[in-house]
Amino acid sequence: MLKVGLTGGIGAGKSEVSRLLSSYGAVIVDADKIAREVVEPGTPGLAAVVAAFGPEILTAEGTLDRPRLGSIVFADPERLATLNGIVHPLVGARSAELEAAAGPDAVVVHDVPLLTENGLAPLYDLVVVVDASPGTQLDRLVRLRGMTEDEARARMAAQATRDQRRAVADLIIDNDGPLEKLEPQVRTVWARLTERAAATPPPPGGADV
Repeated sequence: MLKVGLTGGIGAGKSEVSRLLSSYGAVIVDADKIAREVVEPGTPGLAAVVAAFGPEILTAEGTLDRPRLGSIVFADPERLATLNGIVHPLVGARSAELEAAAGPDAVVVHDVPLLTENGLAPLYDLVVVVDASPGTQLDRLVRLRGMTEDEARARMAAQATRDQRRAVADLIIDNDGPLEKLEPQVRTVWARLTERAAATPPPPGGADV
């Protein structure tokens, strides 16, 4: 099994790269998706969040009111740490389950938006960074996601810098251009990942390819 960390700044196009890798046969472990699943109604995760923050963070339907919870935790680092202390272990445990079920020959791609920020690069055999210039990110966030320029800049500023992401990368996918230039790059990366996964024995410690 090859464990790959996939990351990129907001608006860089990581989701499209993840979709392409999945279509080629990668097993995708999506941290954001799992983070939503572990606090769905009826889960121990949601019960723990309600115990910590009170029933006011629920909607009338009993689901997590994400905007309300966000307004609480992002204004208070201690409360954010409390939330992370509940959710992150659940995400880690579920990610490990999905990885274990993938099989010994699988290429398992962990889609982790905050991989760089949380110092997670050492957990993976390889780290793939989807890279785009800040100008490209800003344009996509405003034009495609409907953010204001101030909102987009604030979201970008809250993440690692471009240089910080590139510093942890074993492989970099340049997504500054149009979509038709992305797919050939992802195919090339997939070929390198499958070659690496087939290596016997696998290289120790996630050395560069």
